[in-house]
Amino acid sequence: MNNLVKIGVYYDGNYLSNVSNYYFFQHARKSRINIEGLHAFIREQVGEVEETDPKLCKITDAHYFRGRMNASDAKELNKLYYERVFDDMLMRQGVVAHYLPLVVRKDGYREEKGIDVYLALEAFENALHNKYDVMVLIGSDGDYLPLVRKLSTQGIRVMVLSWEFNYIDENGYERGLTTSQDLLEAATYPVSMLDTLDDRGMRNDVLVNNMFKAFEIKPIPKIQVDDELKTSTIFSLHKEKGYGFISYPPDNIFFHFSHMAEGEDYNQLEEGDDIQFYLGVNERDGKVLAKQIHKATKE
Repeated sequence: MNNLVKIGVYYDGNYLSNVSNYYFFQHARKSRINIEGLHAFIREQVGEVEETDPKLCKITDAHYFRGRMNASDAKELNKLYYERVFDDMLMRQGVVAHYLPLVVRKDGYREEKGIDVYLALEAFENALHNKYDVMVLIGSDGDYLPLVRKLSTQGIRVMVLSWEFNYIDENGYERGLTTSQDLLEAATYPVSMLDTLDDRGMRNDVLVNNMFKAFEIKPIPKIQVDDELKTSTIFSLHKEKGYGFISYPPDNIFFHFSHMAEGEDYNQLEEGDDIQFYLGVNERDGKVLAKQIHKATKE
């Protein structure tokens, strides 16, 4: 065969994040997945299984799906800059980003809702408009099984890139990733990525190495911790949860009710209050926080 093959790439963003974190925190590469390099690898893989020149394999449709916290929460947690960097990288590779708001449960934990359905609907609609011949799915959930089966009835071949691993993340928690066996069996071209990349990486494969080529992120200036009393205002306050954030460029500083100075009442604080505090460091994660917090004295 020597025909043009159109490729649609569909990312489950949370899955990709777990894979990237594994390579960054646990794997010997100590580097994150690079989208440009991954796309080059995909074109080669599709060319091989479709028996055509990889130069004739073109990614004509690429989409990324993930839950996203609101702007206020992202600003508090100092994530806005890094989200923008990642969005820029997706844009440069022609990947369309789709986000749904994270849902906050009663226990305060944020979780995704509806991302798999969103991805499936977009992928199937684009298949009906003949945007691609081969769909490449970067995702592991068995909920994608109906999509894969439906695409097969339309003559679309599906490649599933799968990873299986366990690792300890930067916070000391055990993480793992598995892919639905039913999903792999339904796929036209299942690819076991961990073994494939490790085997080719040992042979110093340039294409694989480029999947981990670092992209530059300029670090945000770090706040210097000293013994000087600081004055600022409360940016946000979550009284029911016992914490808040203080305006302090370039970041907002976290504080907990237990960080109040002796004799000061956390429950008397309000957003916008002028306060004084010292900078400290969280021993668990090394992040800067506020301590010995008290309302600023009015002159």
